[in-house]
Amino acid sequence: MKLSFPARIYVIALVLRFIPILLLRGLGIGLDDMFQYDMLARSLASGNGYRWYAQEDLKLLEPYIDFDTSTTAYDPGRGILTSFRAPLYPAFLAVIYSIFGVGADRFFVARLIQAVFLGAPLAPFTYLISRRLLPNDEEQSRSSGYIVALYPMLLVYPLGLVTENLFIVLLLCSFLYLLKSLGHGTGPNLFLAGLFLGLTTLTRSVILPFSVSTILYLGYVYRRKAILVVIAFMVTIVPWIVRNSLLHHRLTGIETSMGYNLYLGYHPQGDGSFSFGPSLDLLAVMDDSLRDSIGTEKALVFIQNQPGRFLPLLINRLGFFFGLEKRAFIYFYSNNILGYIPIPFLILIFSMLLLPFIILSLASAISLPFLRRNNQTTLLGLLFLMYLLPHILILSEDRFHLALIPFLAILATRGLHCLANGHFHSTLNRGLLWVSLGVVLLLVTNWGFELYRDADKITALLGPNGNRTYLPY
Repeated sequence: MKLSFPARIYVIALVLRFIPILLLRGLGIGLDDMFQYDMLARSLASGNGYRWYAQEDLKLLEPYIDFDTSTTAYDPGRGILTSFRAPLYPAFLAVIYSIFGVGADRFFVARLIQAVFLGAPLAPFTYLISRRLLPNDEEQSRSSGYIVALYPMLLVYPLGLVTENLFIVLLLCSFLYLLKSLGHGTGPNLFLAGLFLGLTTLTRSVILPFSVSTILYLGYVYRRKAILVVIAFMVTIVPWIVRNSLLHHRLTGIETSMGYNLYLGYHPQGDGSFSFGPSLDLLAVMDDSLRDSIGTEKALVFIQNQPGRFLPLLINRLGFFFGLEKRAFIYFYSNNILGYIPIPFLILIFSMLLLPFIILSLASAISLPFLRRNNQTTLLGLLFLMYLLPHILILSEDRFHLALIPFLAILATRGLHCLANGHFHSTLNRGLLWVSLGVVLLLVTNWGFELYRDADKITALLGPNGNRTYLPY
């Protein structure tokens, strides 16, 4: 029996993702985020609720952070009830831990399951979305699926216990049902669009501006019928908002990390991205609501004291968002988590990590003059704008753009196809042509500045002891 293209591309993507997982079977976790998600998942799996920092976990960090447990009700055996992280990804891990246990091999099992249910599906979902954005271009849609299946950073991302694994696949599900709703505004499509938007928001609330703006747009298109999207969305997120509000005795959102991120994003010693030193300042405060308030208040003070930094920080964050995908690898390699890698192979790895995003971004920019304006492309524009906006206002890293890679793949295949076939007269939007050229210039300038800024780090990594330079994240 011949498999359909979505099934074939899924199998290809899955096999490729199994390779690094099997090669690095004994790999631990090396970032605070992963440690926190693991704590939350273990607590849920053990029946203790959404808690973290039980005494055994607290002891691991006490040499580095002087935790203040006096500000909240601390249970040494079970830890502290928290609202700092959005709940859905820890709940996903908790299901895995409940079934397979929390032994030493739990990371390996979680990575395998992430590859099966979260990583590999990105390729067929990209193909299906492309078929709706480019309905008459089967070849281009297949190419976009292959790009996501082979994209190096997405290929290794199931190794990480991080929210992006769940977030990206849920975002693609949301977008697919939003496209279906725009094409056929049936009740099930509208309800599922709202449901997946809610689940995506429960994974990373940074998508909330896109969720709200999209619901408003569907309301503009379908009027009263769009109430199904609103109902599904609210039914999904409201219970967790109620839970957090009861926990802190005041109206509280999906997560209470905004103040912490604002503090990092505007700290005088920071540059608009994650900074290791300031990142430890507020961690000693164990009460999430108090930490959120302190972080927000201090961020406002930072802005008031140095208002001239506001615009440069926005520009910095825009550059970080579209930065080259090297930060995570530099951290893991420099801290000897991956061991020593011979220089020729190290250069090859760097090339494999950097070049795909460069090519994809430039090809996507080229596609802009060839896009037709309709409800589908308007939705795509809303996604890029509303997903980018909170990052440039709060905190930004290169890993945050990974959620847009499937959409960049679709745009890139469109741009390259139009160039290859000489579609310059019948489909070219000359107004957007100048926008396209401006985007290309800004991207190239940004990457050039980034490589110049990080030249010392890269040189050190390529040295004989590069794996022991111990650079901070």
